[in-house]
Amino acid sequence: QAPIKATCEDLSCKTGFPEDVHSAVVSRSVHGGQPLLNVRFRSCDGNKKIHFGSSEPEDFRVGEDGVVYAERSFQLSAEPTEFVVSAQDKETQQEWQMRVKLTPEPAFTEASEKDQRKIEEIIFPWQQYKHSSPLKRQKRDWVIPPINLPENSKGPFPQELVRIRSDRDKSLSLRYSVTGPGADQPPTGIFIINPISGQLSVTKPLDREQIASFHLRAHAVDVNGNQVENPIDIVINVIDMNDNRPEFLHQVWNGTVPEGSKPGTYVMTVTAIDADDPNAQNGMLRYRILSQAPSSPSPNMFTINNETGDIITVAAGLDREKVQQYTLIIQATDMEGNPTYGLSNTATAVIAVTDVNDNPPEFTAMTFYGEVPENRVDVIVANLTVTDKDQPHTPAWNALYRMTGGDPTGRFTILTDPNSNDGLVTVVKPIDFETNRMFVLTVAAENQVPLAKGIQHPPQSTATVSITVIDVNEPPYFVPNPKLVRQEEGLMAGSMLTTFTAQDPDRYMQQTSLRYSKLSDPANWLKIDPVNGQITTTAVLDRESIYVQNNMYNATFLASDNGIPPMSGTGTLQIYLLDINDNAPQVHPKEATTCETLQPNAINITAVDPDIDPNAGPFAFELPDTPASIKRNWTIVRISGDHAQLSLRIRFLEAGIYDVPIVITDSGNPHASSTSLLKVKVCQCDLNGDCTDVDRIVGAGLGTGAIIAILLCIIILLILVLMFVVWMKRRDKERQAKQLLIDPEDDVRDNILKYDEEGGGEEDQDYDLSQLQQPDTLEPDAIKPVGIRRLDERPIHAEPQYPVRSAAPHPGDIGDFINEGLKAADNDPTAPPYDSLLVFDYEGSGSTAGSLSSLNSSSSGGEQDYDYLNDWGPRFKKLADMYGGGDD
Repeated sequence: QAPIKATCEDLSCKTGFPEDVHSAVVSRSVHGGQPLLNVRFRSCDGNKKIHFGSSEPEDFRVGEDGVVYAERSFQLSAEPTEFVVSAQDKETQQEWQMRVKLTPEPAFTEASEKDQRKIEEIIFPWQQYKHSSPLKRQKRDWVIPPINLPENSKGPFPQELVRIRSDRDKSLSLRYSVTGPGADQPPTGIFIINPISGQLSVTKPLDREQIASFHLRAHAVDVNGNQVENPIDIVINVIDMNDNRPEFLHQVWNGTVPEGSKPGTYVMTVTAIDADDPNAQNGMLRYRILSQAPSSPSPNMFTINNETGDIITVAAGLDREKVQQYTLIIQATDMEGNPTYGLSNTATAVIAVTDVNDNPPEFTAMTFYGEVPENRVDVIVANLTVTDKDQPHTPAWNALYRMTGGDPTGRFTILTDPNSNDGLVTVVKPIDFETNRMFVLTVAAENQVPLAKGIQHPPQSTATVSITVIDVNEPPYFVPNPKLVRQEEGLMAGSMLTTFTAQDPDRYMQQTSLRYSKLSDPANWLKIDPVNGQITTTAVLDRESIYVQNNMYNATFLASDNGIPPMSGTGTLQIYLLDINDNAPQVHPKEATTCETLQPNAINITAVDPDIDPNAGPFAFELPDTPASIKRNWTIVRISGDHAQLSLRIRFLEAGIYDVPIVITDSGNPHASSTSLLKVKVCQCDLNGDCTDVDRIVGAGLGTGAIIAILLCIIILLILVLMFVVWMKRRDKERQAKQLLIDPEDDVRDNILKYDEEGGGEEDQDYDLSQLQQPDTLEPDAIKPVGIRRLDERPIHAEPQYPVRSAAPHPGDIGDFINEGLKAADNDPTAPPYDSLLVFDYEGSGSTAGSLSSLNSSSSGGEQDYDYLNDWGPRFKKLADMYGGGDD
């Protein structure tokens, strides 16, 4: 590195190099990219853009910051190497030059070591002090040029940089220090200064990629800490070394280019970055393509802009149908692409050739064949196959088919199979073999999108489709269908009505004549001849039948052939029945009500005739001559063509039900008349004309239906009552049976009977035991009467007759008496199914047990201690008092 000198700026600034010749001592061995020295250029206008150049560009390069680098590796000769460094203002084109002389380092000697140890000094500028009485003009601050320090230096460390000193150190004892990032601020400890000598040193290698420059401030103070000099700024620039390889942003880059693209078509851009200084050669990258796979149709189908990384096509012939993808190996090299000194890295660029419609669809055959049975629709009759070299399932590959001739009536259509791209010829309208036996269609196929420009192929392909129609057995058909016949009703059975025949459309099939049969005849009025189709009646045709709607009667017939398979067709015969006057009118309603008196007593009636005009109304109403009471009591007046009014002729008619015959005649030709009975109920009425004789009206008004309904209700009610009675009786029986099956433990007779006193023993009671030994000697009035039992004994049946023991002088027969009584009880059919209480007269003579009263408590156990009874609780307190109380 060239020595750095501090110079004082004059009052007038002069732009240019500070010296005409700059000498520097460098090592004999110089390697490419090595910084050699730093040339200083003074620019009075800081905005000028200065470009440095070298007269020996193949050996030396000058950076934008004035650092001179070796362009290649070489050995310096013993003689000094000279070259010219130029600086040019880019705006004014003004140029300055300085000659640089490089001298190789001499052999190592002590003298040279001493010279080597000479470190540049930076002297603080002097200033006016406060204790100086006269005023003096302060000298302007020094302009300290930056210190350039290469990164990744190998030491040894600490490495001395410069010496800071003040010219006041001759008279004062000073202390030096530096502050700023790298000194006392993070990262701390990189730069240190000797406080006595002012020697500034670096302690470790620097990394420009982390910190490109350091801005320090040097201070000089006396021993008391008083500032002696103004702080000066020291800038340390870290000179970049080529220690970082280029790195691509992506290891694999993907791009596309349409096939058939012209040379110069942009494809994609690849980008790499270098952590080194982008303004120096270390960070200036250059791109190039190392390889291309495949190498057809040319090994150089693409090129890359060595500065921007843009990839473009340079040759024609991109064809996706031949090569669908290219793989390029891209290399990025720093040092402006210098293959000797630059560092390199590679990435992969994958370029897919996209499809364009440069191949039209082509039919695989000139003629396609198919067949279809007649009268069939939605049937695929032929598959049209095409080939297309474009990418499948894209608009450039999908085929569209259309018919250009041979189908004027539109009986066919062509659909595209989305998977196979085949054309499916489909029948959409029925075809009659007897009319058309064959179709020859002309079809064309083209893509969904038009062909790309410049393609010489025709845009579509054509072919012929020959379709044969197959004759099948068709069903016969009636002509006309339906067939309308007008016929008057009343046509007698066995009359010929009409002939209804069918035709067979199969003119080219050998078949026998058709056979006819009846399919539907709701009223069963007709029959058809199976051979000639003649229809005759089997019953009288009646227009008023329920099977006739709007004068129309419909019957369906079947015509069948003997083809394979047999076919049949149906035909409908519609018979329009003309009305004749075959129905007499009737009165409506059949029943009416009126009052006993003359006013009000009008009854409105209507004539009903199933026939239609002119065999219906207007109608004539009249009363018959017989019996004579009809016209005497009643009168009828016609009020319209279909209505009349019946009323009393006399002032009063006794309440009751009267049958009034009315003769009604229609307007037909000839006329038809009938006598209809009108049941008239005559009742007493109030002022409003409403019946008040309710009992008589109700009694007279009960019809057969009402009577039957009442009888049904009565019968249902009786059945319900009978079912209830039967249910109650069954419930009583179940209750009795349940009581008989009661468990003996649950029987009330087995409950414990509590009596008021127990007695004091056999000897304490005055009982006459002879009564038990001789029960028959008791007085008759003392004997328990028959039927008298204990209160806890359940009475069920009459008293059984058990044997009575006769009087005997000796009680030894008591055993025989008991056995006889037991046998009688076992054989008694009226005895209940459980044990009854049997009372016996005799218990035995005497007692082996002594009387409790004869126990002498004081004579036995007198010396026994009964005090423990007190510990047994309150239940034994009485015994404890009796036996444990001592003498008491």
